[in-house]
Amino acid sequence: NSLLAVMETFDKGHGKCDCGRCKCDEGWLGDACQYPANCDLTKKKSNQMCKNSQDIICSNAGTCHCGRCKCDNSDGNGLVYGKFCECDDRECIDDETEEICGGHGKCYCGNCYCQAGWHGDKCEFQCDITPWESKRRCTSPDGKVCSNRGICVCGECSCHDVDPTGDWGDIHGDTCECDERDCRAVYDRYSDDFCSGHGQCNCGRCDCKVGWYGKKCEHPRSCPLSMEESIRKCQGSATLPCSGRGKCECGKCTCYPPGDNRVYGKTCECDDRRCEDLDGVVCGGHGTCSCGRCVCEKGWFGTLCQHPRKCNLTEEHSNSLCESADGILCSGKGSCHCGKCLCSAEEWYISGEFCDCDDRDCDKHDGLICTGNGICSCGNCECWDGWNGNACEIWLGTEYP
Repeated sequence: NSLLAVMETFDKGHGKCDCGRCKCDEGWLGDACQYPANCDLTKKKSNQMCKNSQDIICSNAGTCHCGRCKCDNSDGNGLVYGKFCECDDRECIDDETEEICGGHGKCYCGNCYCQAGWHGDKCEFQCDITPWESKRRCTSPDGKVCSNRGICVCGECSCHDVDPTGDWGDIHGDTCECDERDCRAVYDRYSDDFCSGHGQCNCGRCDCKVGWYGKKCEHPRSCPLSMEESIRKCQGSATLPCSGRGKCECGKCTCYPPGDNRVYGKTCECDDRRCEDLDGVVCGGHGTCSCGRCVCEKGWFGTLCQHPRKCNLTEEHSNSLCESADGILCSGKGSCHCGKCLCSAEEWYISGEFCDCDDRDCDKHDGLICTGNGICSCGNCECWDGWNGNACEIWLGTEYP
């Protein structure tokens, strides 16, 4: 238990263990003989040594004795512990059953880690999905459950943080795929030395500013252009540098994803992924893709060449296939052609099988819907391979320019 852990930590040379209890040498006190009877520290120095990262003495859960925290333990169960008494396992006790984590998990530093099939702050709820489905939802793009950096609880990943008492989780993401520690030159949880100060940390990878390169943006790159000139060359007539689909370095664009020839052009203006539907079929099999736009074969039309010009359905039959559940034809926001809804072109954001979706509901990043790295499908971003995040803003590929 927690008390034994404390004893194992501190019972080194200041006493002897007798039947689970420490018998201290002369001049030492405490359950684990960790406190000297006579202290040569000033009270100010002692209190300074007892402050946690928020400058609170013993986390307000204990008293400071000669630079070491003595945690409150009125019930004798050792549920408050840690160097600064920062861990309080009383937080794990279920109010109804009075069991730790409801008897369905283990407590670590005041947080419950539940057994498979259970979830909740105190592991009080059973999962309503199968273990197989839970594992599927937790599997990261590299095929590992929670990227081997967390545990899967009812289809959701609980990421292992290097310091569970900290305010910010260095490891995060739906499947714990992001590890911000990889962006630091020297790992120090409380420093802001991300990407050597020359870039932005994006899911554990450094996106370097113009003029810098390297895994952690540690190497300067010589470029005769100013940053403004470089960005201007990368932007061209687009609204964003590299059309929001690449990285600008010294006036030249490197398009994402690296090595994918579907994204190309001087300013990454051509994105042939836009010619594909969610199943990867190009232009519905009835056309060719040219710089992200479908050129349809004779007899077909639509953004993805998905509509035949000729129709062998009666108007009545066609309209019946276009009616939504409320009986309205194409939700009143489009016209019906051969049993398929053609959404109003004037309202670009209207989409869906019955024109019932609003693409403005999809998340944006840098002003772009789905960051330009996925398809907006009825209010939710469906990301292309290698991208993740609510707005497909996180690149997960192994190659990173």
